[in-house]
Amino acid sequence: MTTPDDIAAMSFEKALAALEEIVARLEGGRVDLEESIKIYERGEALRKHCESKLREAEARIEKITLDGKGNPVGRTPLDVE
Repeated sequence: MTTPDDIAAMSFEKALAALEEIVARLEGGRVDLEESIKIYERGEALRKHCESKLREAEARIEKITLDGKGNPVGRTPLDVE
């Protein structure tokens, strides 16, 4: 089982793949109750990690500003709200 420190070191893509695997196992219904609880808790940690990675990515995205002729003239932070 992955520890919280291991999850923190995961890329978004690896965390998402692990979360999808957990969802498939839970939806399959072939996991006993104790194991279901454990992997659900891991899934919750993975979900939070993925959300955090997405917020970090959104904060880094910039919007290119254009002049009246459509030429790029600078960049400003993207307002996602």
